Amino acid sequence: MIGEATSSGGGGKDASPAAVSAKKNKKPNYSRFTQQELPACKPILTPGWVITSFIVVGVVFIPIGLASLYASEHVVEIVERYDKDCIPPDYRNNSLHYIQTSEINKTCTMTINVPKHMKSPVFIYYELDNFYQNHRRYVKSRSDKQLRSKASEGVTETCKPEAVTSNGQPIVPCGLVAWSLFNDTYRFSVKKEVLDISKKNIAWKSDQEHKFGSDVYPKNFQSGSLIGGGKLNPSIPLSEQVDLIVWMRTAALPNFRKLYGKIEKDLQANTTITVTIENNYNTYSFGGKKKLVLSTTSWIGGKNSFLGRAYIAIGGLCLFLAVCFVFVYVFKPRPLGDPSYLSWNRNPSGPTN
Repeated sequence: MIGEATSSGGGGKDASPAAVSAKKNKKPNYSRFTQQELPACKPILTPGWVITSFIVVGVVFIPIGLASLYASEHVVEIVERYDKDCIPPDYRNNSLHYIQTSEINKTCTMTINVPKHMKSPVFIYYELDNFYQNHRRYVKSRSDKQLRSKASEGVTETCKPEAVTSNGQPIVPCGLVAWSLFNDTYRFSVKKEVLDISKKNIAWKSDQEHKFGSDVYPKNFQSGSLIGGGKLNPSIPLSEQVDLIVWMRTAALPNFRKLYGKIEKDLQANTTITVTIENNYNTYSFGGKKKLVLSTTSWIGGKNSFLGRAYIAIGGLCLFLAVCFVFVYVFKPRPLGDPSYLSWNRNPSGPTN
C-alpha cells in the first residue's frame, strides 16, 4: 500500500512531462527588474532635510508672492457696469421689452474718469455675469469641422437647434455658441477726439490659423426670426472675424471677461473719457450683468492679487512649519529609526525600551 501511494504521488516516476514542465514554468525568469534590484532613489527624510526643504520653499515663495502683489497693484483697472444705466427711465420696469424692440434707440453715453496714468496698450474687455457658457448643451452646439473647411459646410448635426434654415440650407457658422455672439459696441473719445480701437492680435493665433478656415464665409447667419446676437459680414472669412473667434473660446465660469480691443495710446491721469455704447445684447432675460473694463497689464498679466497672496501664504506656512520642526528637534529629539516607535512594538503604557 505504501509503495502504491508513493508511486501514485505527483513527484513520482509516473508524473507526466507536461505537468513537470508546467510546474517549472511557474518560476519567473531571473532579471533585475522582476526581482526589484534596479537602482532606485530611496531618500531618507531626516530632520535636517525636512527643515531645510521647508526653509527653501518659504524663502523662494515669499519673494515671488511679494513681486506678484507689487505688479498687480500697479495695474490700473476701471470697471463700469452699464446694463442698468443704459436703460431709458421709461423702460426701467420693463427692460426686456426695451432690449427686444428694434424701434427703440439703444445708444447711451457714459463718462469714465482715469484715476492714474494708463500706459498703452489699454485693453478693453466686456464682462458678463451669470452667463453659463460652460453649459453642456451650449458648448456642444457647434461644428468644428464646418469652421475649419468649406468642404464641411453641411456638417451641422451637432449644431441643433441652430443648424439649418427653414428651407434646409446650412447655417455658417452654426450652433448656439456662434448664434449668441456678443454684439454691444463701444466708441471712446477724449475732448471730442475719437480714440481708435485696434482689433489686431485680440484672438489667439492658433485659433485663426487652425480652427477657423480662410475659405469659410458666413452664410445664412442670423437670418431666422429670432436673433441671438451679433451679425457677421458675409464677405469676410471666419479666420478674420476676430470678435467671433474670441467669443467662441467658451469660458469655464459663469462670470467672465473677453477682449474687445485695444487703445494704442497712453491715457493720462484725471482724463475724462466719453464712451458711446450700443446696448444691444440681451442679458435682461436671465438676470445677467454687463460691464465695461479698461485695464493695463504687467509682467504677470492683469490685476490679480490671488496668485501673490497664495505664494505668500504657502511660503509663510512652510517657514512656520520649519520653525516648529526645529523646536521639536531641539527640545524633544529622538534617535533616527528608533524601532520602539513602530506600532507593533507599542504597549498601552507607551513605547517599549
